[in-house]
Amino acid sequence: MQGDSGRGPYRLTDEENGHVWGVCAAVEGLFGEAARETYELFGWVPDGPAVRGWVGSRVWLVPQDGTPDAWLLEDAESLGRHPGTDSLLLTGTDDYEGPPEGYRAAVRVHDGRRWLGSCREFARILRPVRDETPLVLRGLAPSDRLRRALAAGTRRASDPGAARLEIRDDRDAPLTDLPLWFDVRAWQPSSGGADLIDLELDACSERVPDHVRSVWEHWLTGPPESPGAWAGLGTRRRGAWLDLVRGRGCSPGRRDRPPGQAYELDGRHITDLPGLYLALGEAVNGPGGYFGGCLGALADCLRGGFGHTSPATLLWRDSATAREHLAHVLTPDGEPYDLFAEVLDVLAEGGVRVTTT
Repeated sequence: MQGDSGRGPYRLTDEENGHVWGVCAAVEGLFGEAARETYELFGWVPDGPAVRGWVGSRVWLVPQDGTPDAWLLEDAESLGRHPGTDSLLLTGTDDYEGPPEGYRAAVRVHDGRRWLGSCREFARILRPVRDETPLVLRGLAPSDRLRRALAAGTRRASDPGAARLEIRDDRDAPLTDLPLWFDVRAWQPSSGGADLIDLELDACSERVPDHVRSVWEHWLTGPPESPGAWAGLGTRRRGAWLDLVRGRGCSPGRRDRPPGQAYELDGRHITDLPGLYLALGEAVNGPGGYFGGCLGALADCLRGGFGHTSPATLLWRDSATAREHLAHVLTPDGEPYDLFAEVLDVLAEGGVRVTTT
């Protein structure tokens, strides 16, 4: 993700007042493997044939006694049986809650479509403390304020600061941003050009998962110009694509079209949840368009403010694909429901008459 000297997609911006500390073409240490948790599931009993790998799955762990609430492991992967035991090793990234401290009771595991198995208890294996790689902003064109602070040997008298690392596309439109809490570790003149510096930061922020990099690189040249650019991606990268679509679609200022529009949805690639909302977004708002990322957000979009005004019609082509993959799914707590039917209900309640083929 390179750019011209002194220019580029990255902006370090003060969270408090929006001041841009500097702009650069490359950031080292931005991408990396997310911090993963490892669980040992004692007394593992699979439900049906053994499921190998689970690579990239979103896995829910559901307490057998009903409390606490189920919690999510993103990007989960089964490492197989622990040698010489009846345990299964499972890794993934916890959601923002995770299990309560000290909770070890029996859980049942599913991936949103099928039950994978259960265990009598589990243990969370503490990951080793890693030496975090600093963020290095290469070829940074610093603001006058930052230049003066560095010349004085400090940034805000050595106080760390809340900031955002903004990423913008080649058209200078916002792509996404990352919150940072940082302090300057070191800096030096950059080989990228006169008046540029390489700024090394101690930054408290999760690294961006490696699988997101290729999605961002696709969007750096601007939004997609044709529909279905996401269709060949796996679920993880589709999720990253939807995150970018959501960020752009939720920005203010979008004008609603008049009522009576006729939309057409290409349903050939709706094999998972991100694919559903990416296809809906493109049907309503064109390539790279947003129109919800969950049932609640879809209902909000139907009320206006997201390019659409009811009533309207939607021709859903190749709906059998979505019906096959989304009609038999599980809630986080493991209750079965028909997501395909619920989407149709939300659209109908919002004034969109759907015809499926």
